[in-house]
Amino acid sequence: MGAAEFIEVLRREGALMAAVAEKAGITAGVPTCPDWQVSDLVRHQGIVHRWAAGFVAERLTTPVPPAGDAPGDEELLPWFREGHQHLVDSLAAAPADLDCWFFFPAPSALEFWARRQAHETTVHRVDAEAALGVNPSPIAADFAADGVDELLAGFHVRTKSQVRTDRPRTLRVRAVDVPAGQGEWLVHLSADPLRTERGSVSDSGSGGGDADCAVHGTAAELYLALWNRGPYEGLEISGDASIMELWRRTAAIV
Repeated sequence: MGAAEFIEVLRREGALMAAVAEKAGITAGVPTCPDWQVSDLVRHQGIVHRWAAGFVAERLTTPVPPAGDAPGDEELLPWFREGHQHLVDSLAAAPADLDCWFFFPAPSALEFWARRQAHETTVHRVDAEAALGVNPSPIAADFAADGVDELLAGFHVRTKSQVRTDRPRTLRVRAVDVPAGQGEWLVHLSADPLRTERGSVSDSGSGGGDADCAVHGTAAELYLALWNRGPYEGLEISGDASIMELWRRTAAIV
């Protein structure tokens, strides 16, 4: 997927999130973010949209913290929609060689921010649907596999990740509904940040050896489970299941 595709996902997911949040009601609890109401969810995502748009639209080359200002509950959804549209428009207007700050490796700053905000907004759309009490809307397999990749090879290889083990362990993740080269990862866990190998890795080949735990499922099932927004029951888990329990306890990202 490229920047243009991610921008279209962001456009669609932000509109859906706002519609679902409006239907759920601002005071509804968010089961996937237990301490939050829908107002907290919308406020968080609206602030993040404006934060991301600042880097893209203003070409900021050094990090700045997200601004914490947001309106009261009555104006929250119009404010959210305005910020979401500004982000979409900023990304759509940005040049391919956009020069601005971003926080893990990507082919370009434009692709980073389009991708990051597409997944950020999709995950929080799922949160809004949980608040409404409905099943998540479908997530395309190629986009879901990309989100698993962002999580395993982007977020959790950073030093701030809490997914650590006292002794080295390996986790093989396989999305069964996308080509193997696009939907397979071998994750090395240790006392240091994760190290993730992309691509086809065999059970016993030189690329990975025998993993301590393997988890297979559709890309959408893995996306929801590994972002801690969906059940593990539909996944095929073999080997040391305690590794998946470790993930469930330590890998949550708001």
